[in-house]
Amino acid sequence: MPKDLTWENAEDLGLLLLKSIRRGSLAVRFTDLHTYVTQLAEFKDDPKKSNEAKLEAIQMAWHEEFLDRTQG
Repeated sequence: MPKDLTWENAEDLGLLLLKSIRRGSLAVRFTDLHTYVTQLAEFKDDPKKSNEAKLEAIQMAWHEEFLDRTQG
């Protein structure tokens, strides 16, 4: 996992969010998701560079990891 994560590192961010929040992601609003991502110590990108597509990619990566761990 890269040390400094950006909005482009959806899979790594999804994994970190699952480890820190420990629940599924589908009920999380994008405004809250944005906050969760920008508060991660490994996140080093400009918070203003996010958009709906980037947040959705992070949310889906988080969701897929959650399913792998709970159903796999």
